[in-house]
Amino acid sequence: MSSTTTRPQRLAARAWLALVFLFLYGPIVSVVVYSFNESQVASVWTRASLRWYAKLLEDRELIDAGWTSLVLAFATAFTSVVVGAWAGYVLAQYRRFRGRTLFTSMINAPMVLPEVISGISLLLMFVGMEQLIGWPPGRGLATMWIGHVMLCVSYVAITVHARLSAMDESLVEAAKDLGATPLRVFFDITLPQIWAALISGWLLSFTISLDDVIMSAFLSGPETTTLPLVVLSRVRLGLDPEVNALGTLFIVAVGVVVIGQGWWVMKREQRQARSLGMPNGMSSMPVGQRPAPFS
Repeated sequence: MSSTTTRPQRLAARAWLALVFLFLYGPIVSVVVYSFNESQVASVWTRASLRWYAKLLEDRELIDAGWTSLVLAFATAFTSVVVGAWAGYVLAQYRRFRGRTLFTSMINAPMVLPEVISGISLLLMFVGMEQLIGWPPGRGLATMWIGHVMLCVSYVAITVHARLSAMDESLVEAAKDLGATPLRVFFDITLPQIWAALISGWLLSFTISLDDVIMSAFLSGPETTTLPLVVLSRVRLGLDPEVNALGTLFIVAVGVVVIGQGWWVMKREQRQARSLGMPNGMSSMPVGQRPAPFS
């Protein structure tokens, strides 16, 4: 804040910031707190207990649905990165080819099309294919995987496309001038440059698949269901204390991943600073303000 800001204005700004954080993170804190509540009624506090964590470990329906969701999310993330990376590469490197407008529209369509419409369309397609060629034999993990990949490829392609558009083209041109094949250029020059975008696309696809309800509801079968669908069906019948315990475990897992990623980025910046002969944190300074390394 500027030096001309009065004390009441600073207090009001801090109070407003505190309300925003309370609105955003208050429900998350309440889930964590009530996961240790012994009461059968999730909204009434009695005393602290680990009862619902113990029951969660014995709930085969939730455990099986959780494993199904994890397998589906991993398969979706890896497939979406492979397909989306090549789609983003084509959009960035080949700016003029026949059918580019149609190709771009098909890549962007899942992002703007309501998920209900996508789910119904895929369901009708799978039903027609089953009647015509006998595949798929009902709905299950394979049909959900196809639907989730269709949903996530767009996000990966756009992320990779944005990174490639900002990349220095002189490196690629120099590699081609030295006789490198397009495949060698991709793996030696392009891939290291878009590595962060691929990781971001992978994490985004994993999160979307793990959290998806609408597409899974259309494409899941009676023997294959995901964790969000099980949780949704239980919440409709009333607040289940086991859901609080499950939510707390997910919050802890996400927190560990975020903290670990932040620690990794910090260590990476410190290594870069040491390699340039600068004090820790100097690598994040603007180039014009850094001391000359050989002065």
